[in-house]
Amino acid sequence: MYRLCSGSFGTTHNGFRQSNMKNFIDLADWQSEEIHELLNLARFLKEEYRNGGNQPLLKGKALAMIFQKPSLRTRVSFEMGMYHLGGTALMLGPDEIGLGKREAIKDIALALSRYVHGIMARVFAHEHLTEMAQYATVPIINALSDTQHPCQALADILTIQECFGEFNGLRVAFVGDGNNVAASLAQALAHVGANFVSATPPGYELSEDVMADVGELAARNGGSIEAYHDPIQAVKNADVIYTDTWVSMGQETQAAQRERDFQAYQVNADLLCHASRRTIVMHCLPAHRGHEITNEVMDGGQSVVFDQAENRLHAQKAVLATLMG
Repeated sequence: MYRLCSGSFGTTHNGFRQSNMKNFIDLADWQSEEIHELLNLARFLKEEYRNGGNQPLLKGKALAMIFQKPSLRTRVSFEMGMYHLGGTALMLGPDEIGLGKREAIKDIALALSRYVHGIMARVFAHEHLTEMAQYATVPIINALSDTQHPCQALADILTIQECFGEFNGLRVAFVGDGNNVAASLAQALAHVGANFVSATPPGYELSEDVMADVGELAARNGGSIEAYHDPIQAVKNADVIYTDTWVSMGQETQAAQRERDFQAYQVNADLLCHASRRTIVMHCLPAHRGHEITNEVMDGGQSVVFDQAENRLHAQKAVLATLMG
């Protein structure tokens, strides 16, 4: 039976330790040791699944899934994750809830806590998650907000670990918008001691607060964070090149301006020539082929985009089992 290492984890059930941490909203709230514990558990659950078995850690338990924003991978990975762990998931779209509009967030959190054992929410405003966490008596999981995407970042570092084994000395270059995905990826890499480098157009950088907080965390773990405007400089000696859409949900009115601003930040064959042959290419999806990434790179031998997408399932199962097990 798989056992998590000792650390800030509490009571044991069927060989698994349940975290004392209640919510999975922001990776800054977690200890680096706990992130490594989640990775260990994700790898174990993935191996079990591929060998035809599942751990029914959440038998009889239910997860409410609140969606303000649509998502293929988020819905399917959480729903199938609960199924693999012996539980069930309930989809709640904007029409069912109207988060903060039809009903107060406090009331939603209090009511849902009487029905389910965990709440996953994919929202526009990060404050909706933190307010929900104030009143809910069950764990809250951030499946994306305007500032953070911790579930994606956990799947990302799981994928990087599978490709390289260790994190020490790795250079991960994020090319594009300094958005929620970039912020959580930087946090995750800082927890495991890797080096994060961003290349963004002027005006699209990660915030000063994120740079400062991640820099402090990275320094404690042997990693670093750097920021450039030149994508070629960022990808030199990079082990990983990562990109994301130039226009996120809610930014549609900025689409034309962003297309102009990001033209030099496309991940294409020319950019890859400045990295090494062992460099892998990542994208959190959905991808806008021909914009932030070309078909040639997306479908090429250095792409691990769909391995990364698969790992959303296994990383999120680790979060679910840890918080709700």
